[in-house]
Amino acid sequence: MKFGSAVAAAALLAVVTACGSGTTTTGEGGGGGKVGIDHPRADSDFWNSYIKYVPQMAGELKVDLMPPTNSQNDVSKLVNNVQALVGQGAKAIIMAPQDTGAIANTLQQLENKKIPVVTVDTRPDKGKVYMVVRADNRAYGTKACEFLGEKLGGKGKVVQLQGALSSINGRDRSEAFLECMKSKFPGITVFSEPTEWDGTKAASMLQTRLEQNPDIKGIYLHAGGVHLAPTLQVLKQKSLLVPPTDPKHIFVVSNDGIPQEFEAIRKGDIDATVSQPADLYAKYALYYAKAALEGKTFKAGPTDHDSTIIQLPNGLEDQLPAPLVTKENVDDKSLWGNQVK
Repeated sequence: MKFGSAVAAAALLAVVTACGSGTTTTGEGGGGGKVGIDHPRADSDFWNSYIKYVPQMAGELKVDLMPPTNSQNDVSKLVNNVQALVGQGAKAIIMAPQDTGAIANTLQQLENKKIPVVTVDTRPDKGKVYMVVRADNRAYGTKACEFLGEKLGGKGKVVQLQGALSSINGRDRSEAFLECMKSKFPGITVFSEPTEWDGTKAASMLQTRLEQNPDIKGIYLHAGGVHLAPTLQVLKQKSLLVPPTDPKHIFVVSNDGIPQEFEAIRKGDIDATVSQPADLYAKYALYYAKAALEGKTFKAGPTDHDSTIIQLPNGLEDQLPAPLVTKENVDDKSLWGNQVK
């Protein structure tokens, strides 16, 4: 399969025609092959949920999935794991690089070997990808801003517990949140804390901010999977874990959509989260890896699964839906966080 030229041609066609995302079979694919997958970490409830979905979806889609590796939030381990998977016969690779700037050389090597790459949740800054399976992370930041801005009546102080700014996700969420606050709620002061997706750092930074600014009334968590538990712990220690009807309540909006966040919303401990579709991330990562091996290409435009494929400088991205969850819809059975056993 001439991966690089086929995807480049499809990408140019997508820009020129702006058509829907119909598929085309190039006839160059071998029709199958082993798919190697590296999981990014096992210290996040969100990623552990994703990991559980992968074998289930592989079975449903009949993907020849190799035993997974886990790079444990370490890009050097990711590079080594990918090399090992290729050495063991992987014909397509699924990965979720947490440092989106440091994976370019590996992506170039895979392109040279005609091995298509699907990335999940994160978009590499450089290097060819067959498809990025992701939601609109800028929309996460905007939704969080609008929610907190309205709850605070457009004035006061909020803390943003950022992820790693070396990650496109951390940057997208942070920039969109700040831009929205500046334009829509200029009366709100934002304290941004780069936690590197680390719960311990998040707890320390939040505690310091609350000590320095006891009038903080809002918190935005970039990732409930790593930020939720330490945030609740700090609020509890400071006797601030109170219902929304209590004047001391600090409004909290998160990202991920894990069951723990839903339970916290039901209790009134937090107020909202953006549901990242862990189930659909697993499903469509495998779907596109299989499609790549079958020689299929895609075009920018709406899909048949309520998402939109957009054009990137280095490939395509399928932006899956990620709804805001509040007490009004937290019991919606269609949300993946309510389907986890």
